[in-house]
Amino acid sequence: MRSQKPKVLHELCGIPMVLWPVRAAREAGAGRVVVVDSPERALAEVLPDGVELAVQARPDGTGGAVAAGMAVIGAGNGASGDAPAPVLVLSGDVPLVSAEAIVGLLDAHRANGAAATMATTILDDPMGYGRVVRDGDGAVQRVVETKEPGDATQAEREIREVNTGIFVFAAQALRNALPRLSTDNAQGELYLPQVLDVLRADGAKVAAHVVDDEALVLGVNDRATLARVRALAQRAIHERHMRAGVGIVDPAATVIDVDVEIGQDTLIEPFTTIRGATRIGRDCTIRHSYLVDCVLEDGVSVGPFGYLRPGTVLRSGARVGTFVEVKNSDVGPGARIPHLSYIGDADVGAGTNLGAATVTANYDGHAKHRTTVGSGVRTGVDTTLVAPVSVGDEAYTGAGSVITDDVPPGALGIARARQENLEGYAERRAAEAKDAGST
Repeated sequence: MRSQKPKVLHELCGIPMVLWPVRAAREAGAGRVVVVDSPERALAEVLPDGVELAVQARPDGTGGAVAAGMAVIGAGNGASGDAPAPVLVLSGDVPLVSAEAIVGLLDAHRANGAAATMATTILDDPMGYGRVVRDGDGAVQRVVETKEPGDATQAEREIREVNTGIFVFAAQALRNALPRLSTDNAQGELYLPQVLDVLRADGAKVAAHVVDDEALVLGVNDRATLARVRALAQRAIHERHMRAGVGIVDPAATVIDVDVEIGQDTLIEPFTTIRGATRIGRDCTIRHSYLVDCVLEDGVSVGPFGYLRPGTVLRSGARVGTFVEVKNSDVGPGARIPHLSYIGDADVGAGTNLGAATVTANYDGHAKHRTTVGSGVRTGVDTTLVAPVSVGDEAYTGAGSVITDDVPPGALGIARARQENLEGYAERRAAEAKDAGST
């Protein structure tokens, strides 16, 4: 990835890449989920509650990683009196694997009575993937790595069936095989697919389960493949919302993160980006806007060119118009902020209309302060509300006012210098300029 950041922490549609397979495993019914990390424990802060962390003491390959994970699982991973549950191995850089694909792999593993079952797929361009070598009967013989020139023969490199990095093992068979792995390869690493060689040598059955949709098992090796995977993930997110009754006018010009929730009959117009854990209700319209970690109730309209920042709540029927930014504010039902305004750290009452270029001055250089605007308020154009300040219900402000004191309910707050007209000013300026040019 050519990055200071670990590969699996790169974002994929709003969450770190590693959380995609974690979520898929949980959805498929995993009893325990263990994530293997380096000694720096860079993944610890992003893992959800209940996910366990194992540390791989040194970077000795995928076999070493699984050994670290098995040490955390321990010997008793089945219910009392039951056989140990099978061990599913997923790769943090194969993010699009679905719960359905995992269940299909587990079902095939049980049906085959195998000690190990690997998920494979057929790629037109298998460069960079380990090739699956089968014997004359079609059974898996071995997996050949292709990272270095000495890893595989030319004939093996021409094989299009590849190892996806996804396996299911009988727990005890895996436990017995891991200590017998060898570093006798071009990279001097413990390759997990060597477990298959060990199991076959012991006479155990090794099976393969071909996943037809290669998109589900695409690995991320660099930023270019991450972009390819992101496009596939984004398409799936769009299709999920559209099938649930959301209108997305131009999916190719729309970005929606995986955790976004959108209600029926809401319309998302082109060039809109919706990030984080944003929740949008029914019958809303979002035009050419950017939304991050905010909540929109039913019947809300935003944009074009609206920017809703974290902590924003737009209550039912609220309207936020052109070039309006709202941050950490609660905008009441039916309230309107039509255009060219910044509303930060504010509570705005129901039915209020904030005139063009209304600004809350919420920061004094040391701390943020809140502004409270009541219900049915009408602010004049170019009003600045200097927090902490409140404007009572049904109050007004005069255009161009800088409001530093509370405005009582029903009052008109005006805070601006009285106008003075200087007659003949233009003529004097012209004369001064002429005199200056003649000297």
